[in-house]
Amino acid sequence: MNDLKKNFILFLVMGSVGITTEIFFTAFYEIVINHQNNFSLKGVSYAWMLPIYGLTAYAFPPFIQRLQKWNFLFRGFIFASGILMIEYIMGAILKSLTGACPWEYKEGWHLHGFIRFDYFPLWMIFSLIIERIIIWLQPRLQWD
Repeated sequence: MNDLKKNFILFLVMGSVGITTEIFFTAFYEIVINHQNNFSLKGVSYAWMLPIYGLTAYAFPPFIQRLQKWNFLFRGFIFASGILMIEYIMGAILKSLTGACPWEYKEGWHLHGFIRFDYFPLWMIFSLIIERIIIWLQPRLQWD
């Protein structure tokens, strides 16, 4: 399989994993954190998130190779820091292009509504899962 096709498949998979995770997170957040008694488990995401999460297919692999020998907490810290930077930049870009950031945070410890620092441990966990998925997928996308 050529690199363009492999990268596009990885882009779609990572975008789908991100959106799916976000939908589940927002559904359970309402019950666990906001103590809502609505068990419909309605989760939300945004169409913008497919390409944003898909970027992990390109952003993560170079760091995975360089950081593989380091402790998982250090790797999670580095990955989560990168995710927050990308989330902030993409939020600012979307706000300038569309007039609003779709995930604008109004509560919690946030910066300009684009990122929430109190989500940092969750981003660490998510990033380490993404790392494992990419490591598992890459050799499986080598067929011709």
